[in-house]
Amino acid sequence: MNRIITIDPVTRIEGHARVFLKIGNDGGLESAGLVVNELRGFERILTGMDADRMPLITARICGVCPTAHHLAATNALDNAAGVEPPPAAKLLRELMYMGHLIHSHCLSLFVLQGPDLVLGLDADPAIRNVVGVVQAVPEIAKKALECRSIGQKINELVGGRGTHPVTSVAGGIAFVLDGEKERQLKEWTDRALLLVRELAPVVKGLLMKQLDTHPAMLADWVVPAWSLGTVQQDGTTALTGGELRAVDADGNNLLQFPVSDYHQYLSESVVEWSYMKQVAIVRDGEHHDYRVGPLARLNVIDRYGTEEADRERELFVSQFSRPCHANALQPYARLIELLYAAERAREILADPAIHGETRVPVRFPGGRGVGHVEAPRGTLFHDYEIDENGVVRAANLIVATQQNYSLINRMVAQAATSHVINRPDDQALLNAVEFGIRCYDPCLSCATHAFGTMPLEIVVTRTGEPEQRIRRGC
Repeated sequence: MNRIITIDPVTRIEGHARVFLKIGNDGGLESAGLVVNELRGFERILTGMDADRMPLITARICGVCPTAHHLAATNALDNAAGVEPPPAAKLLRELMYMGHLIHSHCLSLFVLQGPDLVLGLDADPAIRNVVGVVQAVPEIAKKALECRSIGQKINELVGGRGTHPVTSVAGGIAFVLDGEKERQLKEWTDRALLLVRELAPVVKGLLMKQLDTHPAMLADWVVPAWSLGTVQQDGTTALTGGELRAVDADGNNLLQFPVSDYHQYLSESVVEWSYMKQVAIVRDGEHHDYRVGPLARLNVIDRYGTEEADRERELFVSQFSRPCHANALQPYARLIELLYAAERAREILADPAIHGETRVPVRFPGGRGVGHVEAPRGTLFHDYEIDENGVVRAANLIVATQQNYSLINRMVAQAATSHVINRPDDQALLNAVEFGIRCYDPCLSCATHAFGTMPLEIVVTRTGEPEQRIRRGC
């Protein structure tokens, strides 16, 4: 008899989802998947709006990664207008983004995944939360939250607002850095780097302890796939611009293209059981699943370009190889990017080019504009068709979680096989599947543009009939 397990809701992710596991007559797993059952509709909402409002409106899509949407929109408008922002504007946008990355990666590492790392996957769910982390390791929690707060302050000072920034506009940025702001930013970036240096070995130690406790995570939760990320011409990481590079599962650089050509290599498709579209890389007529985000970027780039992050990357590669396909190591890659962001923010403030003109005139001649950034969770595309009156006539957004969707579903199956099948403990199922999903740090509101909170359910079926339904928080 078949069996269906449902996890509903998945907790400590951004958005609302449930998980289904279908168990066959032989007790083996037949299929598994993450179901996002909320409607995506932002592309239709944007149609008919003035193009210059896109950086403000699209930032409202998500409260977790608004700066990524803010900058992807302005990059798209720059390209639609055919303008190049001044060097000072590019540096200030990048500085804003480093603040956003520090904030978002601290949120993921210490608030969303922190309870799993500090308290362990087997800890009581009643205490496995951020309050439990504060009680267990108060000094570490204090530093982690301070680091997250500094990232948000940098983002707010440069972006004009903390949650939904407003300063990046088509053609540049809407302010000039003055001495007082520069002094404050230097103080914050110095402090952020000190905190990251203290927190990094702690996070690594906690992650390695979990991997030792659950060796199946490294042995079985491995999903070979292509990786996509953004690089500069010399192969250094690029988070707010640059060319897309795709490497295959063996690490061969097979594609490199400008963002304007993304539609030639990425194919979106619908699945019948979820509102979230999935995306594949297309090459020579074949479709390939791929991942985006910190681990994919580590696989794609030749270097980060800052001293301490590159040193940590070398340690990662020497221990786990490149490309790496172990899902459980996503937090380690995220930690290296946190270090990079703290270093890079200091570099930007030390660059004399940050002072000067910050904006050029913009006029939309009519046509298409495509822009992208490497959002904390992976590559984010904004594609607008804008008429000669500056009105958006069509829009398409591709977010990171869509691109990771196929791999998230494969990971759910692996987690169920290693931690659930033939085990009587439902709690083990919930813990393992949720941890695996959190490694991708999914943002389901971005992927579906939905409203509301974030529930999860696991359903187990046998011979097509629901046999077991497991829920948490709904």
